[in-house]
Amino acid sequence: MTDELVEREIEREQAFVDRVYVQLEASASAAKRLAREGHERAHLGHEGGLVERDAMVFQAARRIAQLDAAHEGLVFGRLDLRHELDAQPRYVGRIGLRDSERDSLLIDWRAPAAAVFYQATAADPQRVVRRRVLRSAGPTVTGVEDELLDAEALAELEEQGVELPIIGEGALMAQLSRARDRTMHSIVATIQAEQDRAIRAPSRGVTAISGGPGTGKTVVALHRVAYLLYNDRRRYESGGVLVVGPSGVFMRYIERVLPSLGETAVALRSLGEVVDGLRTTRHDEPAVADVKGSARMATVVRRAARLQAPGSPEHFRVFYRDDVLTLDKGVLGRVRRQLMSQGRRNRQLPRVAGALLDALWRQVRGERGVDRGREAFEEDLLSDDGFLDFVLAWWPPLDAPTVLGWLRDPELLARVSDGVLSGEEQRLLLKSWSGSGAAGDLSVQDVPLVDELRYALGDVPARTDDERDLDDTSLLTGGHDVQELLTASDREFSSGPAWKPPTHRIEDDPFAHVLIDEAQDLTPMQWRMVGRRGRTASWTIVGDPAQSSWPDAAEAAEARAAALEGKERHEFHLSTNYRNSSEIYAHAAAYARRVGLDADLPTAVRSTGVEPRVVTGVADLEAATREAVLDVAGQVGGTVGIVVPVARRSEANAWLASWPELAEDAPGARAAVDSSVTPSGEDRVVVLTGLDTKGLEFDAIVVVRPEEIEAESQTGRATLYVVLTRATQLLTTVS
Repeated sequence: MTDELVEREIEREQAFVDRVYVQLEASASAAKRLAREGHERAHLGHEGGLVERDAMVFQAARRIAQLDAAHEGLVFGRLDLRHELDAQPRYVGRIGLRDSERDSLLIDWRAPAAAVFYQATAADPQRVVRRRVLRSAGPTVTGVEDELLDAEALAELEEQGVELPIIGEGALMAQLSRARDRTMHSIVATIQAEQDRAIRAPSRGVTAISGGPGTGKTVVALHRVAYLLYNDRRRYESGGVLVVGPSGVFMRYIERVLPSLGETAVALRSLGEVVDGLRTTRHDEPAVADVKGSARMATVVRRAARLQAPGSPEHFRVFYRDDVLTLDKGVLGRVRRQLMSQGRRNRQLPRVAGALLDALWRQVRGERGVDRGREAFEEDLLSDDGFLDFVLAWWPPLDAPTVLGWLRDPELLARVSDGVLSGEEQRLLLKSWSGSGAAGDLSVQDVPLVDELRYALGDVPARTDDERDLDDTSLLTGGHDVQELLTASDREFSSGPAWKPPTHRIEDDPFAHVLIDEAQDLTPMQWRMVGRRGRTASWTIVGDPAQSSWPDAAEAAEARAAALEGKERHEFHLSTNYRNSSEIYAHAAAYARRVGLDADLPTAVRSTGVEPRVVTGVADLEAATREAVLDVAGQVGGTVGIVVPVARRSEANAWLASWPELAEDAPGARAAVDSSVTPSGEDRVVVLTGLDTKGLEFDAIVVVRPEEIEAESQTGRATLYVVLTRATQLLTTVS
C-alpha cells in the first residue's frame, strides 16, 4: 500500500463528506426558517396560531439541536455492497440526511438499512464486500480503515477491472489503540456483531447486558438508548429516559456520548442525584454503607414516617359555649391511627382538621352548643387561630430529609430500629449523621432513604380552586388557607440548603426507559429507589457480578427481582475485552483467580508486548509513586490515573500538587480525589480511589498500595480487580 493510494482514497471520501456538510448547513437553515415561521404564527391572533407556533418551534428546535450535535464525525462509515458496486456506495453517519432531490445521502446509524454495517462478518458478510471507517477531525477526513469481508467477491471484481483497495489495519484495532481522554467517545464506527445484537434487542421488557471488564457494556447500552429513541421517539421522549451511573465522575465521563449521537432528551444521573431536588457525591465508609444499603432500612424509615413529629403538641383545650373540649393523648392517638389507616401521611392533610373537629364535636353536651349545630361549631373553631395553630403543629406537612433528620435522636432511632438493627448498626448510623442538619451533608447512601421516606410520607395534595370553596375539604377560614399553612410549615421545618423541594410529584417519577450501568453495585435500597422510576418502563441493565462492591449478593438479587417483577427478559453476554492489552488483562485475571473471585474472564484481543510493572520493597512511597507516574506519562499520550486507598487520597493530592514535572507535562493537572471533583478536559493526571474508577478507563494506571485497597472493605478484592482492569496500555503497581 502506497502513501499515494491512501491520499487518493482520503480525497475521494473528502469530496463526499464536503457534500454532506453542505447539505447539513442547508438543513440547519431550513430548520431555522421553520422556527422563525413558527414564531410568526403567534401573531395570527387566535389560539390555533399559538398551538401551531408551539408545535413548529418545538420540532425546529429539536432538529437544530440534532444537527448541531452531529458535526463531530458526522460521516463515519461506508459500505460497498456486492450488488451496488456499480452504483453509489452506502454511507452511514450519526444522523440521516437527504439531498435536495430528497434522495438518501447519509443513513442514520440506527436505521434498519445501517444494521449490516455492524452485523456483517467475514463468516457472514451479508453481501458486504468492503466495510470502511472514516476518521475525521471536524469536517476533515484524516484517514480511512478498511475491512475486507468477502475476498471471493473482491477477486471477481478485480478480474472485471473494478478497483476496490483495502486500506489500513482494520477499524476496530485502530480504535482500541488510540489515546483515551477524559470523556468517552461514541464508537458507533467499531461496534461489533455481538454488541450490535444487544443494541437492537426488542424494546419491551428488560435487556440485560453482561460481560467482563473492557467488553464495551457501557457504550453498547448508551447506543441502545439512542437506538430506542430513533425507533420509537414519541414513546421515549414523552415518557423520558433515565440513565443511572455509579458516580458523578462516571456520568461526566459518558455525558458526550448520547449528544454526539444526536440525542439530547435523556436524563443522566448518578446514584446521588436520582431523587429530584437532591445532589450529593459523598460516600459513607463501607461499614456504614452496608447498613444503609440493606433492605432492612426500608422498615426503619417507614416506621419513622409514621411517628408523631418530635416536639409537636400532645394536648389541646378549648372552651366552647358551656363545654370544655379536650384533645388529650388518648384521643389524639385514636385520631392519628384513623388518619394513618387511610393512606400516606401528607395525603391526609385535608382530612386532619375534620377528624379533630369530629373528636371535639362528640364532646359537646351543653344546650347552647348543641342548638347552634355542627356547622356553626366548625365555623367558630376554624376561625380560632389557636385551633389552626394546633392543627399545623400537630400534623405539619413533612418532607423526607426532615424525617430522616429525626433519626439523629438515639432514643427515636432505637424505637424504630427495634428488632431490625443491632446496637452496633445503630451506633454506626448515629455516627454518620452526627453534626449534620436535617438534610445536612447527606451521603450517596442516604439518598435511597430519603426516597423511601418520600414515598412513605406521600405528596402534599394539590388543591383546585373549587376544593378551596368546600368546607369539608378545607383547612381555611378567617384568612388562613392551606397554602399559607404549608408555607409556614416549610419555614418551621426547613431542611437547609442541601434540599430543594421536588419540582415534580411522586406520580411523575416513572420513566419510559431506565438504563442502569454498573448494576452489580446497587444496594437493595438503591434498587428500590430506581425501581420506582421504572415501574412501567423498559430497562437496560449492565453489569458484571465479579466487580460488585455490595457484599450480600443474594439480598441485592432479591431487590433487583422485585424491581423488575413481571417483565420479559432478554439476556446478552459480551465476551471480548477491547479495552485492556492482553498483557494487562492476564495480570488482572490471574489476580481474580488467585483471590477466588468468580470472574467472567473475557478474551483480550490486543497485545502491546508490555507487561505490567510491579514495584515492591518501597522505602519512600511518594518518591516511588512519582517515578512510576513520570515513567508512564512519558510513554503514553493520553490520561494517567493514580489510584490510592481512601485513607491516602489527601496525601496523594498533596503529592501531585508538589510535582512540578507533571505540572509542566500536563498544565492544569490536579488531584481529582473523589467524585465531587470534576476533572476538566485539560486534566491528564488524576488521583482517584478504587470505587471512583468504576466504569472509567485510562491509558495508564499507577496503583498505590494495592494491598490497602484490598483491605478497605468486604468487597475490597473485587474493587482491586476493577482497578487492575482500567488501563488500556500501561499498568504499574507500587506496593
